[in-house]
Amino acid sequence: MRRLLLVAPLLLITVGCGVMPSSEDEATDAAREVARKAGERLYGQRERTAEEVGRSASGIDGVEVLRITGTSTHDGDGVDVVVRTSGSAYEGWLAPEEVVLRRCFEVRVSPDSEWSEDPRDVDCPDGPPLTFAPPPEPPRLPYEELRAKLPRVPEGGRVDEAEVRRTLTALDLPPAIRTEVKTDGGRVGVLLSVKGNGFDAQDCLLARVGPGATEVWVPPRIQRMPGEGGCTVGNALDPKPSPH
Repeated sequence: MRRLLLVAPLLLITVGCGVMPSSEDEATDAAREVARKAGERLYGQRERTAEEVGRSASGIDGVEVLRITGTSTHDGDGVDVVVRTSGSAYEGWLAPEEVVLRRCFEVRVSPDSEWSEDPRDVDCPDGPPLTFAPPPEPPRLPYEELRAKLPRVPEGGRVDEAEVRRTLTALDLPPAIRTEVKTDGGRVGVLLSVKGNGFDAQDCLLARVGPGATEVWVPPRIQRMPGEGGCTVGNALDPKPSPH
């Protein structure tokens, strides 16, 4: 009976160890989680070229880009990015040792991608990680020029939208600067903006021309983040309150 009692705990330990994941499996899962988080960072409906997707992926901590297929997120099946990540786990009971593994996964970026979907395990391609040239510097938004040249309308006067548009045309803005003009309630709102990357604060300039006041300003950074609505001509006409 005593012998059976001694054997029983050993059997339980053996069975328990059989169902526990190995340190290699845990390290692989950790590497997969890094790739999954990268997929979340790349997720979005905005159209991007394969180079833009690759550049964004290569800037994520712990991610190496090894291969890109596709031309743009909105062409065909989108853009597939093979990334290499690493994960770690510990093995051993009395003196645990860290196990570090590097694994490769494929992340698909397209309008049909699902948020936080698991990346597909793939073999790592041969060769070093891909490198990407930095994106071109966005054009400078002409704050001083716009402030100096927009019309000043006296109290009780009438704002002419056509004159505001002629002022913008005379600035000879680069094509990368988008302009929008709108009249509402006797005032004219102006938006100058450049395309953002979908993650960081967008560069934009707002102006409002009204009887007795012409104003030009840059919205606070938090309002210029994606989805916050700070870089809109509506915000020029009716500015959001400044964050505290």
